[in-house]
Amino acid sequence: MTVILRRVARPLLATIFVTGGINALRQAEGHAKVAEPFLNNAFDKLGDVVPAQVPRDPVTLVRLDAAVKIGAGLALASGKAPRLAAGLLLGSLVPTTLSTHSFWAIKDPGERQQQQVQFFKNASLAGGLLLAVADTHGKPSVGWRARRAAKDVGHSAEKLSRKGQKRANKLAKRAQKALPH
Repeated sequence: MTVILRRVARPLLATIFVTGGINALRQAEGHAKVAEPFLNNAFDKLGDVVPAQVPRDPVTLVRLDAAVKIGAGLALASGKAPRLAAGLLLGSLVPTTLSTHSFWAIKDPGERQQQQVQFFKNASLAGGLLLAVADTHGKPSVGWRARRAAKDVGHSAEKLSRKGQKRANKLAKRAQKALPH
């Protein structure tokens, strides 16, 4: 049942990102104009932390974001590295949401309500992506497997230590018997 659920849910979740990425590529300048105030503010606050290799041009950033949405969306939809793909989409969704749906800064009540709906729609998508990031297909997580391996190594070391101690005791008894009295 869960295999079928994943095969249906992942493409459904990915659809909005792939179509949004394609739309952003087709209308990169328009999307960049909307994102520019947010990007300028972010670079003003974090510019010294962001590596110089990161482009500052809004159109380039919109195109990069679109490529991430399309690539990671297709990967999620097809089940190729779905946890990584969901993480990349989540990382793309946060700045997109903050730059395009900042309802708290809008004065017009109608526009504010519309952007608030879009903001919470994206928050809901983020919840779905978080579930996809955490989905291990019913297998134990990497953390659980690492703790289990460490525990197994500890048990093996303990057994080796006991065997070594027994062997040392046997050798000591032989040595005592071999010594003249």
